[in-house]
Amino acid sequence: MTEERLAVVTGGMGGLGETISTKMADAGYKVVVTYSPSNTKWKQWLEDMRGRGYAFAAFPVDVTDYDDCAAKCERIHKECGPISILVNNAGITRDMTFKKMTKTDWDAVMRTNLDSCFNMTKQVMDGMIERGWGRVINVSSVNGQKGAFGQTNYSAAKAGIHGFTKALALEVAKKGVTVNTISPGYIGTKMVTAIPKEILDSKILPQIPIGRLGKPDEVAGLIIYLCSEEAAFVTGANISINGGQHMY
Repeated sequence: MTEERLAVVTGGMGGLGETISTKMADAGYKVVVTYSPSNTKWKQWLEDMRGRGYAFAAFPVDVTDYDDCAAKCERIHKECGPISILVNNAGITRDMTFKKMTKTDWDAVMRTNLDSCFNMTKQVMDGMIERGWGRVINVSSVNGQKGAFGQTNYSAAKAGIHGFTKALALEVAKKGVTVNTISPGYIGTKMVTAIPKEILDSKILPQIPIGRLGKPDEVAGLIIYLCSEEAAFVTGANISINGGQHMY
């Protein structure tokens, strides 16, 4: 049945988002990716993906803007079909100490990382309930669980995501719709692997009992499981995938 189900991955052109999108396509889902309207490289990304055998549909969506989310989700529905799976993956950082953090820095992260979950999920939930089947997976972070120096905005937004997950999961549990959070630790995306090796070796890897960065494929595999029929009894959960960095 997966070939009949449409998945939307927000931030689907980013490091982790790209792997989520490709692995979901490999698993038989029809995948639509959204990208920031400020992304000037989207055409090249789609061309690169076509070269790898992935014919994704892609839509520019400002996930901080409710009206834009509504308009684009309606367009996706008309052009691609009903949305059965939503992966709220879009996110940004504006890291600095609280002393230096401005209201603009706070608002940017809260709107992109937390408000986006409402803005996108609101557009698809009624349809999922009407069809009696749906999956919402919200991508949080280990730092939403344990906090992180210089990330009061990011940690607050990522912690808020799971509160959103739990409350919504209760409301739709009997409707065939599950809502879950995943909380990755340090994953070997381009952004993380660009960190100088001495910093990785001395500051980051010692925090991870497994002794390595997570693989994007591992995160994508967890999402694919949560989309499956076998995961129908999992809802309102926050699944950590952090190599033992934080056990909660």
